[in-house]
Amino acid sequence: MPSKKTLARLEAQILRRAAHCLQFEMSDPRMGFITLTGVELSKDMAHATLRYSVLGDEAECSKTNHMLEQARGFVQRQVASILRTRTTPTLRWEYDPTIAAAARMEQIIQDVRTRDEQIRSTNDEPESAPDEADSTD
Repeated sequence: MPSKKTLARLEAQILRRAAHCLQFEMSDPRMGFITLTGVELSKDMAHATLRYSVLGDEAECSKTNHMLEQARGFVQRQVASILRTRTTPTLRWEYDPTIAAAARMEQIIQDVRTRDEQIRSTNDEPESAPDEADSTD
């Protein structure tokens, strides 16, 4: 069993190489704006799960997932070329919804702030009260 430090180093190498491969070596028109968010290498180094996020709607995510599944062999060969291990881990792609969820949460917060500002501006309007400084007794 490799140490945690070795696993972390291999995960970083896999992430770096897979990201480089997707960004510079592939020109598939189905590829959307992909962000690799992490890699999890199994303890026996037989499987590597690459987590990714896609900018866009559900259809864009589906197209990108299909493209990644078809490009798995190519990316795995590219990763194998830089790893100095006896075997190359089998790559698996897993959609990571955290970035999309964070974007939705940010939009909700922005909407609440805008509504709060509208409510405050409505409540801050001065009422037509008599001016006490002008009254003469």
